[in-house]
Amino acid sequence: MKSEWCDAMRKEIEALEHNKTWKVTKIPHGKKPIGCKWVYKIKYNAKGDIEHYKARLVARGYSQLEGVDYLDTFSLVAKLTTVRMLLAITATQNWHLKQLDINNAFLHGELSEEVYMLPPHGIKVKAGQVCKLTKSLYVLKQVSKQWFAKLSSFLKSIGFLQSLFDHSLFIKRTENNFTALLVYVDDIILAGNSISEITDVTQLLDKTLKVKDLGDLKFYLGLEVATTKDGIHISQRKYALDIISDAALLARKPCSTLMVKNIKNMFNEGSPLEDITSYQRLVGRLIYLTNTRPDISYVVQFLSQFMHAPTLEHHTAAHRVLRYIKGTPGQGLFFPSHSNLQLKGFCDSDWATCPQTRRSTTGFCVFLGSSLINWKSKKQSTVSRSSSEAEYCALATLTCEIQ
Repeated sequence: MKSEWCDAMRKEIEALEHNKTWKVTKIPHGKKPIGCKWVYKIKYNAKGDIEHYKARLVARGYSQLEGVDYLDTFSLVAKLTTVRMLLAITATQNWHLKQLDINNAFLHGELSEEVYMLPPHGIKVKAGQVCKLTKSLYVLKQVSKQWFAKLSSFLKSIGFLQSLFDHSLFIKRTENNFTALLVYVDDIILAGNSISEITDVTQLLDKTLKVKDLGDLKFYLGLEVATTKDGIHISQRKYALDIISDAALLARKPCSTLMVKNIKNMFNEGSPLEDITSYQRLVGRLIYLTNTRPDISYVVQFLSQFMHAPTLEHHTAAHRVLRYIKGTPGQGLFFPSHSNLQLKGFCDSDWATCPQTRRSTTGFCVFLGSSLINWKSKKQSTVSRSSSEAEYCALATLTCEIQ
C-alpha cells in the first residue's frame, strides 16, 4: 500500500482515538456487533490537481436494525437556491466570503443508542473484545442527524439564529455586524460585513469542532466561485468537462443548438437502449449541472421523462446536450455588485406540449435585483383545459416559490 494511504489511515485512527469515539469492552449477551471497513478517496482541487489523500473508517450501517441500533435518520443540506441568494447578496453588499471545512465532522455527534462494532484493522484488542461506540461514526444510520444536532446547538449557543425557511442557514445580527453561516453537511460558507466577527466565529468553531480554514470561497459543492470588484461569477466548468470526458466526447465537434427541431418524434417507440443505467447516470449529472446552467433546464427536464425506458434517440439527444456544453463549458451565472435587492419573478407555460399526456410545462425564473437566483422547467401535475388555466398554474407555482 502507498505511504500516502498509510499516513491517511494513521491520522484517521489518531483522530478517532483523540475524539474518544469508542471504548474497548466485552460485548453484552444478546448484542450483535456491526462490521466496519476502510474507504479511500483522493480529493482534488478546482484545477484537477491532487489536494490530499483521504482514508475514512466507516461502519457497515446496513446491518443496523431500526428501533435497536437507531431510531430515526435524516440529513439536512443547504438548498442551492439559498447558496445562490447568499452569493448574490454578498456581491451586492460587498461582504467578506470565507469557506470552512469541519475535520471529521460526523465523529462529533453523540450517540444515544448502544452500538457495538468489530475492531478495525489498525488497532490491537484482546480476543473477544469489541468497540462500543460512544460517538458517531461514518455510515451509521443516525450519524447525519447527530452531527447536525451537535452543530446547530453550538451555533445557537454563540448567538446564531436558525432560519425557518432553510434550516441549514444560520444568522447572527448585532448592532453593527451581520454574519450568515450556511452549512452543507460539513462544508460551511461564512459571509458577513465584519472580517473580525467572521474570524471570531471561525476560532470558536475550531476550538470546539476542529475546522479547516480554506480561505476565500473558491470551490464549493462543485461550484467554481470567482470574486472580483464587479461581482461574483459561479460556474461548473470542471464538472462539465468531467461529464464530457466520461462520455468520450472531448474529440467531438461542439454544436450550437441543444435539440433537434421536431421533438415529438422522441415520444415514438425507438430502438431500446441496452444499458439504461448509463443514460440515467448521464441525465442525473446533467440535472446537477443545471444549478448554474439555466439554459439547459428545459432540455434536461424533457430528457428526464424517459429515465425508465430510454431509447437510442434519447441517448443521442443527451450527447447533443454535452456537445452544446462543450462549446461553453465555463458558462455560468454572474451576480453583479451594482444591483438592488428587489425580488422579481417571471413565469410562463407551454400549453399541452406533451403529446402523450397533454399536460403543460411550467417555466419560471426569480431575480434578486439583476441576479438570477432560482428557475425551474417542469411538467404540470394536472391537465389544463385552456391556455389560461396553464398560465395560472405556472403563476401559482412561482408565487409559492417566492413565498
